[in-house]
Amino acid sequence: MNEIQPQQYPVMEMFYSLQGEGYHQGKAAFFIRLAGCDVGCVWCDVKDSWDASKHPVLSIEEIVNSALAHPSRLAIVTGGEPLLYELAPLTSALKAAGFQTNIETSGSSPMSGQWDWVCLSPKKFKAPLPENISLASELKVVVFNASDFEWAETYAKQTTANCKLFLQPEWDKQAQITPVVIEYVKANPKWELSAQLHKYIQVP
Repeated sequence: MNEIQPQQYPVMEMFYSLQGEGYHQGKAAFFIRLAGCDVGCVWCDVKDSWDASKHPVLSIEEIVNSALAHPSRLAIVTGGEPLLYELAPLTSALKAAGFQTNIETSGSSPMSGQWDWVCLSPKKFKAPLPENISLASELKVVVFNASDFEWAETYAKQTTANCKLFLQPEWDKQAQITPVVIEYVKANPKWELSAQLHKYIQVP
C-alpha cells in the first residue's frame, strides 16, 4: 500500500460530468481521480495521473464536500489505480453523505472499500488479482487490436453470471477498431459496446 495516510488521498482531479463508459453510461456523476498508478498502459489517456507526488493530497472531508456541491449522488472513484490506497475510509464517508459508490480499477491491487458497483478493466501490463475478478459488477476490456478479443474472453469466463461485459475501442484507434468491435459484439451478443460517449460529446 502507498504511504499516504488513510484519511487523505492524492487527487489528480475531481469533476462533475456524465459517465461516458460502460453500464452507467449517460448518468450524471462526480468523479474522483486518485493519483498514482503502477500499471502503466502505453495507451493511457491520463498519464498525468501516474505520479502521485505531482498532485495535491486532500482530506476525505475536502473530497466529500466537493462531491456534495453537485446534485448527483453517484460518486465514481477512478485513477490512476485507486486500489493502491486503502479506500474504506473514503467510501464510508461517501456513503454516510448519501452517495452510491462506484470504482473503476484494473484490479491489480487488493480490493478495499465498500462498493455498489465495481468496474473491472483488466490490463495486460499488470493482471488483476484472481480474487478481484469475481467481485466485478462489470468487465470492461479496452480493445487495442484483434488479439484482445481472445484475451477478453479469458476474463469473461472468470466472472460471475451477473457480470456485465463490455468491449471498448481504444480511443486513438477508434476509427479502425470500432467497426471490428461492432462485428464482434454482433457475433457474440453477451458483450456490449462501450463507446466512450464523453469523448464524442466533448465533456470531461
